[in-house]
Amino acid sequence: MRVRTIRDLDTVELIIDAQSLLDSIRGPERVIDAGTLRALQQSGNYVVGLFDGDGGEERMVGASIAFFGAPARRAMHSHITALLPDYRGRGWGRELKEHQRQWAFSRDVGRITWTYDPLVARNAHFFLSVLGARVTGYSVNRYGIFGGGDAGDESDRLDVEWALADIAKPPASDLVVETLEIPSDIEAMRESDPAAAHEWRTRLRAQMEGLLGSGLQIAGFDVDRGYLFTRA
Repeated sequence: MRVRTIRDLDTVELIIDAQSLLDSIRGPERVIDAGTLRALQQSGNYVVGLFDGDGGEERMVGASIAFFGAPARRAMHSHITALLPDYRGRGWGRELKEHQRQWAFSRDVGRITWTYDPLVARNAHFFLSVLGARVTGYSVNRYGIFGGGDAGDESDRLDVEWALADIAKPPASDLVVETLEIPSDIEAMRESDPAAAHEWRTRLRAQMEGLLGSGLQIAGFDVDRGYLFTRA
């Protein structure tokens, strides 16, 4: 019988497994090292793994790391939530984020923030449409150029905030004044045609800065139309 569980990574062995898992997903540029993971876990932050069990054996197939923000904001920042590619599209990522949500609620945390690459459509859909997080900002090349998730391209990012007691709803159609399309799978494009992927980066950057600079705000995401903009 297949069983999946989410639990704290409370041993050195599990921490090392999590580092290896994240390395395998994000590539040669390490997202977080085992020592930092252990320090976060021991100081009471959110450091968990998702395990797939079958016939008495289990393997770690995902991990989620978040840490507390400024006390006055009652917030956490989610550093990374990742699943092995074969386990995506099953609703397991949502289970991880719901577990994070309930964990935060139980510790009097009311909001969780994170950043993501605005070109990755699956994340835009998941974060804005499924979870109901809100975009709160945009920055150019936030982390510099690195391997891993951006495959050597510049790391533009959208900031999002998940207000845990007030999930955002898609904007009414009559309020949408602009849309901004993105590729359906930029990650595959980065493998097959890096130059085209970089062109998308620079094009989206110019369009995003223009729309946000004109006073519009990102109010949602649609898989066919892309980002949905309304008046602020």
